[in-house]
Amino acid sequence: MSDILEFLKDYRVLLLIILIIGSITIISVYGIQEGLDLSGGSVVQIHLDQPVDKDTMSKVTTVLDKRLNTLGVSDVKVRGSGNQDVIVEIAGVKPEDVAHVVGTPGKFEAKIENKTVFTGTDIVSVKPYQVTGTTGDVPFVLTLEAAKKFAQAAKGKPNIPVDMYLDDKLISSPTVVPALAQGIPQTDVDISIPASSKESAIKQVKDTSAFLESGSLPVKVEIVGVKSVSADLGDQFEKGALIAGLLAIFMVSLVVFIRYKTPILVLPIIFTTIAELILILGTASLIHWNIDLPAIAGILAAIGTGVDDQIIITDEVLKKDKSIQQKKNRKRKKSGLNIRIKDAFFIIFASAATLIAAMLPLAYYGFSRGYTGIGMLSAFAFTTILGVLIGIFITRPVYAKFIEKFL
Repeated sequence: MSDILEFLKDYRVLLLIILIIGSITIISVYGIQEGLDLSGGSVVQIHLDQPVDKDTMSKVTTVLDKRLNTLGVSDVKVRGSGNQDVIVEIAGVKPEDVAHVVGTPGKFEAKIENKTVFTGTDIVSVKPYQVTGTTGDVPFVLTLEAAKKFAQAAKGKPNIPVDMYLDDKLISSPTVVPALAQGIPQTDVDISIPASSKESAIKQVKDTSAFLESGSLPVKVEIVGVKSVSADLGDQFEKGALIAGLLAIFMVSLVVFIRYKTPILVLPIIFTTIAELILILGTASLIHWNIDLPAIAGILAAIGTGVDDQIIITDEVLKKDKSIQQKKNRKRKKSGLNIRIKDAFFIIFASAATLIAAMLPLAYYGFSRGYTGIGMLSAFAFTTILGVLIGIFITRPVYAKFIEKFL
């Protein structure tokens, strides 16, 4: 009993217990963010018509992010890939709807007698749209300078149409109100969009509102690839991943039991494996890292290397060394045991360093170039590295302490 209490008081054991409790709490509060492979959705690859600098790429991704968020999408990620591609990941939206929103330049112009009086860059804010019958209205606010220019162009021209174009397509032609005809600036402007049905009106005003609020894209874009994953297929992936994880733990347990044939060694290895899984998922939940199929593969790889490391520790301790066995002095026996554990950790650190070195280029490529092609394996590399670091600095030392104390 005293040995157990002494073991539990060790700072490494206390740290592991605290982190496990913390991880479970984080997972219960934030949940585990599922990638598109599990939750369903679309990945859209967009190609710009020319290479751009970082500032222009930032504007492109900002505009696209605003557009998609104005559609009420809860899970959307937009990021640049190199200097001429953008990757959009979005859950719960049809690919064709995403393609329409992100593939439209969104250049807005208002003209009187074919002369531009204000553009999308003059819009300060867009108010909530309204739909009455089959007609939609999108109110917005202009800058004071644009409102003055607008009023000057409309002065003395009552009831003249103001033609409003989106990507050179006429979408509305409201008439000049009396105040504008008198040259009085009006910052509040309204676009009225008639449609054939209420559903069509809702779609048109929603899209127009998104384009006005986000602004126009600074370069022309082309959608070159769309990958879609249905929610049903995502459920199948999720169930398959869960079954694969349980089978992996079972097979690891079976192999360890066949090798050592004693619960005092098998159970700690299984516990350490489960602890590593909880810590990995807790960290992913904390940093809002999506768990998709490559990430699950990385978790399984990390768990596999963890079991290998525990076997190395166990084998090193179980080695029969006659010179130590013949020693009667307990301190010398403990010294020999510490040397064995240090030798095991030398092998573990060397193996971990090699694995991390192999994974870093893959992770870097994915983060810098985008989540397409081989870049999709960045999730595999990241979770593998995360699992290995958790193992060598948190769980492996606790397992070694257990072996040192009770074996």
